[in-house]
Amino acid sequence: MKILLTTLHAKYSHASLALPGLAANCRSIRGVDVAIREWTVNEPAEQLLRLAMAEQADLVAFSCYIWNIEKSLRIASDIKKVSPGTLIALGGPEASFGVFELMRANPAVDFVIKGEGEGTFRQLVEILASQKIRSSMVQPPPAPIPVPEGAFAEIGNLFSRDGDDIVAGPSSRAYLQLDSIPSPFEAGLVDLGKPQVYYETSRGCPFSCAFCLSSVEGKVRSYSMDRIRNDLQFLMDRRVPSIKLVDRTFNYDAKRADRIWDFILEHNQGSHFHFEIAADLLTRENISLLQRVPDKTFRFEIGVQSTSEGTLARVGRNSDLARCFDNIRRLRSETQVELHLDLIGGLPGEDYPGFLHSLQRVADLNPHEIQIEPLKVLKGSPMRQIAQQEDYRFSAFPPYTILSTPWLSFAQICRIETIARLLDLFHNRGGFANSLSFMLRQMSFADLFDRMAGQIGVENLSGFSTRRVYELFARLAMGLVCDGEKHLLLDALFYDYCLHELPQMGKLPDFIVGRHRECAWPGRRDLPPGVELAADSRVKLFRFTFLRDYRIEPWPDKPAGITFVYASKAGHGQSVTAV
Repeated sequence: MKILLTTLHAKYSHASLALPGLAANCRSIRGVDVAIREWTVNEPAEQLLRLAMAEQADLVAFSCYIWNIEKSLRIASDIKKVSPGTLIALGGPEASFGVFELMRANPAVDFVIKGEGEGTFRQLVEILASQKIRSSMVQPPPAPIPVPEGAFAEIGNLFSRDGDDIVAGPSSRAYLQLDSIPSPFEAGLVDLGKPQVYYETSRGCPFSCAFCLSSVEGKVRSYSMDRIRNDLQFLMDRRVPSIKLVDRTFNYDAKRADRIWDFILEHNQGSHFHFEIAADLLTRENISLLQRVPDKTFRFEIGVQSTSEGTLARVGRNSDLARCFDNIRRLRSETQVELHLDLIGGLPGEDYPGFLHSLQRVADLNPHEIQIEPLKVLKGSPMRQIAQQEDYRFSAFPPYTILSTPWLSFAQICRIETIARLLDLFHNRGGFANSLSFMLRQMSFADLFDRMAGQIGVENLSGFSTRRVYELFARLAMGLVCDGEKHLLLDALFYDYCLHELPQMGKLPDFIVGRHRECAWPGRRDLPPGVELAADSRVKLFRFTFLRDYRIEPWPDKPAGITFVYASKAGHGQSVTAV
């Protein structure tokens, strides 16, 4: 019996953890051959259909999320039309709620697995594999698998078809012992060549936030420490560049977190780790241990969501904001952990000024990144009931983004989305340290990004080159400073630009074209003394006289001639030194 496990990612760089887990749990079933194929939503539907059909699978199982459910259903429908005997199964969060409506609207779907899938999927495959073996004794392959009536009715959390009826198996809150799932890493089922590998040490969440599906997952369960150590050692020994732990709240148990962090620090060989944590759960012992973390090794994603205690209470988010902020400040000042803070726009009770207040309080913590997402009213989340009670308007189609709330108009939600995009361009990616420092002497962080966003209108902010991003900053910021300081802003902005990209002769950013006569492109023989370079490095130089020396804090108010050395080497990218 051939099984195709597949999903459509939003980006090629993403990888599935669910599919290798399903495959690992079915490897011991007699007569079963499992193929994992991961594609993206950006590929043409016709090509995806060809790829799926080329597998000649008896069962095609899709892992479904808000970003891929619509295209997954389209591919499933087309598979059924080409090969009516091919069975189709869906699983994942976007398939786990409103199952009867989903199956009635999509007759190509034979099975839906609700919730945690490994155990239910194995039971389904065991029955199908048994039927395949029996049928092959009567009919030569590739005969369709006969599905006897009522064969799946007793499998918990499985929805199936019985003639024209949709049958729901017993609703089960029983959970797998996580260690019973064989390691997909040791089984060689995970693509370690992806830029980022996903890993979990636990399932469930200690919080009950109404906007998150983790609120309905139940208690927190952990893999054993032996299993966690074995998996992490496997990944670190293979020098996986980036490992993202998908635990909803990694540090729900502070002592457990310390044991894992300590193990990583003892055995790591250059991997970078991403954790989602609750800052208010960090202990003194946690922070003391985290002081040992080397630069560019740990990144913490912290869901602040809102700085309004009233708003957080309305969505069941039990967070000690004072402790949260204090621990974030300590992480920022005492450790080298990269900090990524999240906000949600559109939570109950938070209007536009309230959102800007939350943004400012988060910005005051000086995180490396600030991510803002408009609220999504997910299927199955308690937020659906709140939205109905509070007269929210949200899209009926994935990802179910809010359109208006009693506190935010559609225009204000659009402005929040624009602020989020500007943060990605000007703050989160780096490259504007001096320009932002200059602007923040004039106004607050939230006010700056709000006023910039107010100038955008409906302009598309995607697909910008590096030069265009800096030109956009100049255009948006120029109207926010007085005439007597605009030349100083553009000077600081050009310094930031030079630190990230070599200015090209004849292609200077438009905000500095008027000073093109001050630009020089010396040869390698003019390399400033004291700059050490590898013998096989490719080197280019650029020289400019700035109005201030931005290498020194505070900036001396006198001109400074600075040479930028751009060195590149195969496999090492480009380094920039300002001399």
